Amino acid sequence: MKAIGFNTPLPINNVNSLLEIELPIPEIGEYDILVKIQAVSVNPADVKIRASHQPQAGNYRVLGYDAAGIVTQLGSKVSQFAIGDKVYYAGAINRMGSNAEYQAVDSRIAAKMPSNLSFAEAAALPLTMLTAWETLFDRLNINKDTAQTLLLIGGAGGVGSATIQLAKALTDLTIIATASRPESVDWCRKLGADYVINHHQLTQQFAEYKLPAPEFVFSTNHTDSYLPQIANLIAPQGKLALIDDPTVFDINPLKGKSVSVHWEFMFTRSLYSTTDMQKQGEILTNVSKLIEQKRLVTTLTHTLYGLNADNLKQAHTLVEQGNMVGKVVLAL
Repeated sequence: MKAIGFNTPLPINNVNSLLEIELPIPEIGEYDILVKIQAVSVNPADVKIRASHQPQAGNYRVLGYDAAGIVTQLGSKVSQFAIGDKVYYAGAINRMGSNAEYQAVDSRIAAKMPSNLSFAEAAALPLTMLTAWETLFDRLNINKDTAQTLLLIGGAGGVGSATIQLAKALTDLTIIATASRPESVDWCRKLGADYVINHHQLTQQFAEYKLPAPEFVFSTNHTDSYLPQIANLIAPQGKLALIDDPTVFDINPLKGKSVSVHWEFMFTRSLYSTTDMQKQGEILTNVSKLIEQKRLVTTLTHTLYGLNADNLKQAHTLVEQGNMVGKVVLAL
């Protein structure tokens, strides 16, 4: 089968940064499904790994952590899917990715895609929806009766876009999202943010708009640079969640308010085969229902047609720039 991989970390503008290669169709395990890929999305995780990971000599790493496609083969212990089902999922970081014609994925972390979405629209969702859902409901432990305030740093990106929607659909939170450009401000408001403020002026704008101290803060990027303002703004006994990778992260300023810190890594369940691994499939099933009820929408904003090296390089470039609104997808 055709696939796109890399064998050495290179800048994305290097002709060899991503290469079209031939690989055997993956063999499946007892819990796996084999999926014929129809669309994939590119996330910051793809960019980070491509730029820093060195595959073993002579081997290629195939990336891709979002996909939508058609089930073509079932493992012996798979009962929730049938051949021909349309599915979507975020995959696992320790297995071959979705930038290929076929992918083997554990059925417990996949779900039937929303019936009212195209493959491209569905492929934009899994990783970011899982990250947002796990952050809100597993890490921060927010529930429907929580009539409090969430400060979301980075509201217009993929995870931010999913977080605004889930918080609006499933909680009574007041959502304060951050964005700095007119198009990203409009995007956050369109998705349901109650307030949109500039992340370069957090403290000033909280005072200007007389916003309440947030009980919950979710930082999606540059958390180390925002930490002094977060420590100043967050409510006593508040909760901070983050998903990025600060080089240095000194949480001592949070001690005086007894703030708890929660790190979210969407791949933890699949990486360690946790006993609740199937919860990711359940989350995506719930997301499908919410989309079919038109309570959530896809965050797809850029579509490139053709799963090839040139298009994948273009998608990586868009993500690397760090100012994209929504998600970019490659579709057949």
